[in-house]
Amino acid sequence: MTANGLIQIALFSAIVLLVTRPLGGYMTRVFNGDYVFLTPILRPIEMLFYKLAGVDEKDDQHWLRYGGAMLMFSVAGFALLYAILRLQGYLPFNPQGFGAVEPMLAFNTAISFVTNTNWQNYGGETTLSYFTQMAGLTVHNFVSAATGIALAMAFIRGFSRASAKGLGNFWVDLTRCSLYVLLPVSIVVGLFFIWQGMPQTLGAYVNATTIEGAHQTIAVGPVASQEVIKMFGTNGGGFFNANSTHPFENPNAITNLVQMVLIFAIGAALTNVFGRMVKNEWQGWALFGTMSVLFLVGALIAYHFEAAGNPNITALGVDQAASALQAGGNMEGKDVRFGIANSALFATVTTDASCGAVNAWHDSFTPLAGLVPLVNMELGEIIFGGVGSGLYGMLLFAIVAVFIAGLMVGRTPEYVGKKIEGYDVKMTALAIIILPFSILGFTALASSLPFGVSSIANAGPHGFSEILYGFSSTTANNGSAFGGLTGNTPFYNITLGLAMAIGRFGMIVPMLAVAGSLGRKKLVASSVGTFPTDSGLFVAILTAVILIVGGLTFFPALSLGPIVEHFSMIHGTLY
Repeated sequence: MTANGLIQIALFSAIVLLVTRPLGGYMTRVFNGDYVFLTPILRPIEMLFYKLAGVDEKDDQHWLRYGGAMLMFSVAGFALLYAILRLQGYLPFNPQGFGAVEPMLAFNTAISFVTNTNWQNYGGETTLSYFTQMAGLTVHNFVSAATGIALAMAFIRGFSRASAKGLGNFWVDLTRCSLYVLLPVSIVVGLFFIWQGMPQTLGAYVNATTIEGAHQTIAVGPVASQEVIKMFGTNGGGFFNANSTHPFENPNAITNLVQMVLIFAIGAALTNVFGRMVKNEWQGWALFGTMSVLFLVGALIAYHFEAAGNPNITALGVDQAASALQAGGNMEGKDVRFGIANSALFATVTTDASCGAVNAWHDSFTPLAGLVPLVNMELGEIIFGGVGSGLYGMLLFAIVAVFIAGLMVGRTPEYVGKKIEGYDVKMTALAIIILPFSILGFTALASSLPFGVSSIANAGPHGFSEILYGFSSTTANNGSAFGGLTGNTPFYNITLGLAMAIGRFGMIVPMLAVAGSLGRKKLVASSVGTFPTDSGLFVAILTAVILIVGGLTFFPALSLGPIVEHFSMIHGTLY
């Protein structure tokens, strides 16, 4: 590791810290319906949407109605996107004349973007028209992100309200998030991206002649508008197959930094929203602190092992070109514009959140550096996490932490003034166990079937890691891939699609049940016997609970993949 690389990680962390409180304050006012500087412009548009949709913004929905509205919206979004993909050849803005997307691939892609996963079993520039990219994918980049944030707000209200029957209104939360939060930032940063060199055009692909006289087709399109919401909404689906390694999606070091900040911005800000809503900002900073500790540990581990590279590669008789990629660290699969530090940092950030965008190929990471993205996703992407899902995932672990702390001191567990009772713990456990059920279950199935194993590119533990990574990524609604797994097969299109749906909705329903239960309870005044949840001690306990639960659940699988591959590498065996 170098001082320059550590400074870059520190600079990124400082920017995220500086953004958290102002954005958190703004979002709190937006979701409370208070006045913000955009109110004079956007309030009439907001009211028009409610009138056209027949929505009463004062209608406070019970958690079942809130969840039902979210599920109906998601089902409708899936059907519409599937139709766009299948009818692509008949729709406008298709200068390259792309035809319909194959049914199984359309099924996988529709679920992928509705669940905020954006797993891509296709190359965007060779498969999708401009209309599909804009009206299909980019629209869902907005609304799937807004759905996650709305759900986080419903969960926060469960903690902040007392003796309440409702958790807010899904349609109002969805509208306000899209209008006041996602759209303004996307417009401003999208213009910045265009300035930095990202294409934004509806013109046909450009045909060019190289210096050697060869003919080349250069893919362009409405890239900048999709790129900004792909990052800000932690969607991750790229316009191009190469994602953020493509110079049109990530032109330079400045855009690379801005993209990483966008990935963390809302997840970090929501911790501050939580603190403000429960009227104790230190509660939010405790969650922020837990997330920061886990993020920094992961980033430094990934950076350390990538900077170390494979120390035995020359002695193993690997060819000269491969040895050169290890000089000064592991440069295999990396963009020379960003280097090792920014590649390791980007990989950590994108898998801490449910983004999935990549500026390097995780399949080429050293085994223990590749373990970091895996662990980030298998913990539920709660380290700032996906927009909304990161916060409510972390709050579920907070409930477990205070439950354990309550058992240790012999008191009824309390968190921010709410007693945590048996029903709450059962629903929390159900929400948390959904992820390992899907990840480990589908991984075991794929590893034991011929048409599951036939799609991996490498043998041994690395091939197993490719399968494990695929189902970890889809269940956690991340969307990144190890790169060695061929996912566009009937088996993987179906199973990965099911994993995305289970990871998204299987966790949301019990989470909303917990929110509804908490919202109905009275606030309990703190006393000398109340365990403080806004302190460093709680940060330590919460961090330990997260690592213990994740370690006990996934350590056996990780031992079969990156851990055994690391020791094999040391002893001279490469995969």
